[in-house]
Amino acid sequence: MDIRSELIEVFYQNKNAELSEKMAAYMKNKFPFLGIQKPARTALARDFIKQLRKSVAIDWKFIFMLWDLPEREFQYLAIDYLLALKELLGPGDIDKLAKLVTQKSWWDSVDSIAENLVGLLCAKYPELIVSHILQWAEGENIWLVRIAIIFQLRYKTKTNTEVLGDVIRKNSTTREFFINKAIGWALREYSKTNREWVTAFIAKNTLQPLSVREGSKYL
Repeated sequence: MDIRSELIEVFYQNKNAELSEKMAAYMKNKFPFLGIQKPARTALARDFIKQLRKSVAIDWKFIFMLWDLPEREFQYLAIDYLLALKELLGPGDIDKLAKLVTQKSWWDSVDSIAENLVGLLCAKYPELIVSHILQWAEGENIWLVRIAIIFQLRYKTKTNTEVLGDVIRKNSTTREFFINKAIGWALREYSKTNREWVTAFIAKNTLQPLSVREGSKYL
């Protein structure tokens, strides 16, 4: 049994039925859980992740295998694996990330991929903003739209306000909760860096009440 199979087996051996019900309920019962909370999950995977840091390439076959497993902890493990090897990501990997986003979609996995992986890729390869992000912003998949709005959350002074404003305006009339929440989140976060820009943007554009409320929290 190789290290990957061993890790999966260890996760199953540490299943907690009581916690699994609570964790599934918190996620609206969209996914089954093993009942392994983050601190325990991190501890179980520590040696595995440590060994993987020596890798020279990302094992996407393993990532998609984890994504196909039913329990939600395995999708978290796949993301932890990607975070450990994020410096190995190349521009061609953005399509693979999009595939993860559009399968077993929910805010927990999508937001982590947006902030930590797509955001990193677009900072290193700005051409991806034109080739992918702006396309996602006009698409029908709400989770890709959400990523287009929040991928710059950690950019601070490096935020491209032209892109931020563009993707928000393209989606400002939607009634979709997760998009309106993302708009508010992106504006709120950027207001910590550029309060004046966010204040002016909210004043000049028609946004949904949720977006305005969330985006104005620090104004």
